Amino acid sequence: MSDKASNALSAALPLESREQAIIFDNVTLSFGDKPVLDGVSFHLHHGETKVLLGVAGVGKSTLLKLAMGLVKPDSGEVTVLGHEISRMPEQELYGVRRQIGMVFQESALFDSLTVRENVAFRLIEEHKSTPEEIEARVREVLRFVELEYTLDMMPAELSGGMRRRVAIARALASQPEVLLYDSPTGGLDPVTSTTIIELIVKQRDVYRTSSLLVTHRLQDGVALATHYFDTVMNQVRPIGKGVERDLHTSFLVLREGKVIFDGTAGDLAASGDEYLREYIG
Repeated sequence: MSDKASNALSAALPLESREQAIIFDNVTLSFGDKPVLDGVSFHLHHGETKVLLGVAGVGKSTLLKLAMGLVKPDSGEVTVLGHEISRMPEQELYGVRRQIGMVFQESALFDSLTVRENVAFRLIEEHKSTPEEIEARVREVLRFVELEYTLDMMPAELSGGMRRRVAIARALASQPEVLLYDSPTGGLDPVTSTTIIELIVKQRDVYRTSSLLVTHRLQDGVALATHYFDTVMNQVRPIGKGVERDLHTSFLVLREGKVIFDGTAGDLAASGDEYLREYIG
């Protein structure tokens, strides 16, 4: 899809569709005779990070696949950056996917490519930048994740946490409008997990990319709801007691394929729902 056609389509859409990065509208999905999602509806605002919570197998990662157009819903609609993608032909989906960055749980780096080549891969494929521009962008995003010194290393030479940080750099390289994180701390030790979440806080507060973040760890969500990146000190810091600060972060909780909560961290903590209280307890 050309940029001109994309802009024309966006302008023709309802204002609500253009004001939201992602809209799920009454989405249902089953795999065979197994229901996965049942009437799921939510919005992701531009510049917002939404943390997707729920027990394993509840459909969190499936939401990311739907947002990428990799899976089609049985019913309902998925709108991404103003484009209703539920029934969009594969050829047209490429244009939407170019605006989405994906961070996989296992990093999914190419073992035969250096860090530089991994991070540059999408930029090279798009044929929109000169070699000099690509090199500058690769260095910029690797500097952002504090791994510029790994440019010529191979993935096998990196620790699990370093590979995850390179995966985030690769997702950021093309300056996507939407970021999808699939369990970015999965399989990592607590110290490394904290490093990854602090990097996501930094990304949220510096780039303000609209993001969906799937996690099995409630503490990841808590950290996102209680910390911010201090650009002066160049570090992630906790919000002071009694300090009001909009972190542009919300929470969505799934249970048995349904959305049982969609709101702020404060609303989640104050919920009287028995299941939610047990879950966050």
